[in-house]
Amino acid sequence: MTLCPCGRNTAKGQALNLDACCGPFLAGLAATDAECLMRSRYSAFVLGHVPYLLATWHSSHRPAELTLDAGAKWLGLAIQQHRSTGEHTAEVEFVARFRVGGKAVRQHERSRFVREDGLWLYVDGDVL
Repeated sequence: MTLCPCGRNTAKGQALNLDACCGPFLAGLAATDAECLMRSRYSAFVLGHVPYLLATWHSSHRPAELTLDAGAKWLGLAIQQHRSTGEHTAEVEFVARFRVGGKAVRQHERSRFVREDGLWLYVDGDVL
């Protein structure tokens, strides 16, 4: 059993495995809300799943290509807040921790998401 990188737990505090958490989204199931998309995108970063990251990035901000730092060691994700900002928009504030080149990095961001044609997409974010 592989634990889900996003760190989501059951109501009893047990870590969810990848197949019961972000795995179905990474395999093509549409995320049910912006927080699920945020968690699955974090898992995609951890697992190096670049096609998923690009596919879930809104076309208005999607880079032409994405290269991940193979030396990054992902340490955890904490969702600070998830809130609806409109009928088809939401924000997720999170802290992602990782280490790269021996240096600890703490990415604190408020990300914006939009739902188009039933799919949640990452638009952009503000580093806090």
